[in-house]
Amino acid sequence: MREILDDIDRWRAAGKKVAVARVINVQGSGPRLPGSAMAVNEDGEVAGSVSGGCVEGAVVTEALDILQTGERRQVTYGFSDDEAFAVGLTCGGTIHLFIEPLDW
Repeated sequence: MREILDDIDRWRAAGKKVAVARVINVQGSGPRLPGSAMAVNEDGEVAGSVSGGCVEGAVVTEALDILQTGERRQVTYGFSDDEAFAVGLTCGGTIHLFIEPLDW
């Protein structure tokens, strides 16, 4: 999380909305450990990583939707999920993310 704070501060100073996705659980083999975080601003700029590139595109889509709706949500990506396979999570495990808008 610390590695994305400078970007979050810069975006917030510019008046941008920001959502943060965090890995909250990993089952089996996962690309990143719980606590890994990624921030997305309303322009689609990204800081950090929750999967080393496997599902970041799908997470950006979820984060942008969350910035529009204001709703927090938990999402899951795993090899057996059709959507997860489509976005490239092929490590064989499952990752659970919590995505929320930052509300200062």
